[in-house]
Amino acid sequence: MEITLLGTGDAVGTPHVGCSCPNCTYAKEHSIERLRTSLLIKNGNFHLLIDTTPDMRRQLLNAGSPKIDAVIWTHGHYDHFMGFGDFYRVQRIPPVYGAPEVLASCRQVFHFLLKEEHPVSTYTPFTVCGLEVILVRVVHPDMFTTGVVISDGKIKVAYTSDTNEHIPQETKNLMKGADLLLIDGLFPASFKKVEKHLNYEEAIEMAGELMVKDFRIVHMSHIIPFLTPHQGHDGEVFRFA
Repeated sequence: MEITLLGTGDAVGTPHVGCSCPNCTYAKEHSIERLRTSLLIKNGNFHLLIDTTPDMRRQLLNAGSPKIDAVIWTHGHYDHFMGFGDFYRVQRIPPVYGAPEVLASCRQVFHFLLKEEHPVSTYTPFTVCGLEVILVRVVHPDMFTTGVVISDGKIKVAYTSDTNEHIPQETKNLMKGADLLLIDGLFPASFKKVEKHLNYEEAIEMAGELMVKDFRIVHMSHIIPFLTPHQGHDGEVFRFA
């Protein structure tokens, strides 16, 4: 199994349009970005995409233009599904998996393009691309949102890009001990508290509580400096034998 961080930024990405803060200036001077957060998972010859961001076209080009075999949507916010239209006239429209509440939200926009939907209740294991997947509840007011726990039978990866600290215990139990945790950390605690998201320090604390083997912080705003420890980077790849 191979995991690629296609993007690690928040809803507007870094650098912000028109922003001259130190972090956005650093990004422009070093020609780096944080595109909107999404994951590409390769398992054998299959490619599974977690969330289809508005940056999807460029993210897939950066990843070598893989054919996507299936998509999972975690929730119906713009930055997590709106790029699905980029499949049009590029490849066969892939099947989409998600909680029924999530599919219902996203279907309002892409009803004309969706060819195959697979509603899956939370905490119900299913198989896609040769992987066992469980959609798990997280708390992201006021949108029904899931995290994802994925296993190839040897390695477990847990992902939640949008949640606050009130993650249900059932979700924590399934994420516990993951080989890799990818977790939301929008701002440093010194900036401000956001009801909908973990901050950087809370994300690190959660990784410790879950006793994971490795973790990266994703869904970061431009307030997080690019040299901050534990952060994920666009294009970062994790390979598991």
